[in-house]
Amino acid sequence: MKKEDLHSIENIYMIGIGGIGMSALARYFMKLGKKVAGYDRVSTRLTDDLIREGSEIHFTVDLAYIKDNYPDPADLLVVYTPAIPENHLELVFFRKGGYQLVKRAELLGILSDREDCIAVAGTHGKTTVTTMITHLLRVAGIPCNAFLGGISKNYQTNAVYTGEKAWMVLEADEFDRSFLNLHPGISIITSCDPDHLDIYGSGEKVKEAFCQFINQTIPGGNVIYQLDVPLDCIRLLALKSQSYALEGEADYTAVNLSMKDGLYRFDVETPEGVIAEVGLGVPGQINVENALSVVCLARLLGIGDDLIKEALASFTGVQRRFDIMINRPGLVYIDDYAHHPRELDACIQSVRKIYPDKKITGVFQPHLYSRTKDFAAEFASSLSRLDALILLDIYPAREEPLEGVDSGLIFNQTELEDKILIDKEQLLPVLEERQPEVLLTLGAGDIDQFVGPIVNLYGGETGN
Repeated sequence: MKKEDLHSIENIYMIGIGGIGMSALARYFMKLGKKVAGYDRVSTRLTDDLIREGSEIHFTVDLAYIKDNYPDPADLLVVYTPAIPENHLELVFFRKGGYQLVKRAELLGILSDREDCIAVAGTHGKTTVTTMITHLLRVAGIPCNAFLGGISKNYQTNAVYTGEKAWMVLEADEFDRSFLNLHPGISIITSCDPDHLDIYGSGEKVKEAFCQFINQTIPGGNVIYQLDVPLDCIRLLALKSQSYALEGEADYTAVNLSMKDGLYRFDVETPEGVIAEVGLGVPGQINVENALSVVCLARLLGIGDDLIKEALASFTGVQRRFDIMINRPGLVYIDDYAHHPRELDACIQSVRKIYPDKKITGVFQPHLYSRTKDFAAEFASSLSRLDALILLDIYPAREEPLEGVDSGLIFNQTELEDKILIDKEQLLPVLEERQPEVLLTLGAGDIDQFVGPIVNLYGGETGN
């Protein structure tokens, strides 16, 4: 399929439309005036929003609906993700019926196959950086279309649309090697840790895929990378590159860090000189590093220092990324998407720096049986940085159970006196008996469904 072919198709049907990546595409196509419909297993706030914005969504497999509404295979594009099982009845029906099917990642590749595409890759950090870049471009008055892996708190959406002639900003997802469909003009690498080993088999294979993605940056393009990513190919490939890091021999570094009211201020050392007194609108030391990648990009695009500082100071973050839900004397409640040991380390350490004298209680829901099996010891080490742990059962997502794999693998290796392992149905009663000073909910599963009830339990007055 070519990009111009999309203009002749009026109907888009999405299997798994409620996913964060699919819903961004759904919003994009609605902005183009297409009729968008789809299926998902459960109703969520995101699907409610999509319905309100004009899409048709159903939550039980309904072949009669499809036959009635889409009798002509030539007038429908079906989009699906690798998370959809091959035996899914709707997917099977579309395949047998001769409908045009495309994976979400392939479609993103078609939409973004041009030099003015900025793609952000990384086993963690890419959603925040992508959203921060989008906000930078908006503040600078540069047209952009963006597909985000989270809901921007500045714009209350995961899809930003300006028009056809605009920069394309998107996440380059390593799951299922999806990012190998992309050929960006600017590639940004935030991290490269072993993950998705059920797909790759080893950390070395993860590195190989990242190197292949980097090599797909168009000739004459640029690569921006975190200095410590273990990818020697960046130095070997014939590409223009710039590095960033909190400290070290990077092209862009942060110096003179200070904190006021939980937010960092710092100077940025660049190859062209110092940008003084940069302030962030979001907490967390990891976001200082994220901001450095954005400063590097801004300099590439010729954006002035005053606009850079304005964008970073006014950036309010992404839902579920170090998301402060309650901030009052006696209780701070932060929700975070962290689901990899490195992400847990970054989150917990950032919280410890902001609240060094407070007891930190973490609620963690492991995501995937395979990830739990591969990183149980690392998860335990990261969670041992807490003062108290409430560990939930594994959220399976797309996976079937693995024999001998449960949350106990993490729990038994966690070096904490104050720890409990519970079913998620027990969470609210357990929290009702506690009065935490700093509470974290952590994980990529359905733990976010507890955010509202927890805020209500502790009496509101959020920090949003």
